[in-house]
Amino acid sequence: MTLLTIGINHKTAPVEVRERVVFAPEKVPATLKSLLNLPSVSEASVLSTCNRTEVTCWQNEVSADIPAWLSQTHELDPEHLQPYLYTYEDSAAVRHMLRVACGLDSLVLGEPQILGQIKSAYQQALEYHGLGRYLDRLYQHTFATAKQVRTETAIGSSAVSVAFAAVCLAKQIFGDLNQQTALLVGAGETIELTALHLQRQGIGRMIVANRTKDRAELLAG
Repeated sequence: MTLLTIGINHKTAPVEVRERVVFAPEKVPATLKSLLNLPSVSEASVLSTCNRTEVTCWQNEVSADIPAWLSQTHELDPEHLQPYLYTYEDSAAVRHMLRVACGLDSLVLGEPQILGQIKSAYQQALEYHGLGRYLDRLYQHTFATAKQVRTETAIGSSAVSVAFAAVCLAKQIFGDLNQQTALLVGAGETIELTALHLQRQGIGRMIVANRTKDRAELLAG
């Protein structure tokens, strides 16, 4: 039996590859069902953000079917995707999840959003029957560790996030933002947070460009 994490992130893959491997929230139920149908997989969860997509599984037997499944699911050539993938097994997979949850593996060190995204991945796996005793124990240990790190260290003492860093950089470049227009590409969690920071800095105007009009209108509202 093996604990396995396979994925890509901002360190291993450019954005044009990462965006092709994202699992949209509405596709997670079907994704988990598909994963659990693999002969080697008995438990599974999916974490998918703008900077990373990871599949964590408890395997009854060691198998190489998950990279092939990932390529097939996203209609990608396995040889094209393989160079960007990382794989962690057993204790290395545990250590990796702890680092991610604590913000040590983020684009901006210590950013707090990733822990909320991991909690969402846990809830989805729980709701759609991806969790058993092994992954559930892993997630509970992860949440407890992340809480301890936030409490006992200064990693969460600053208001850090990709969104916050982007707005700070914009202020450095343009100075006062009240005469500026910001184009927000997408309407997900990071863009929503960016919009909040821009609003607090008095941005003159924001335009939301998104693939679905309803979500763009919701964010604009």
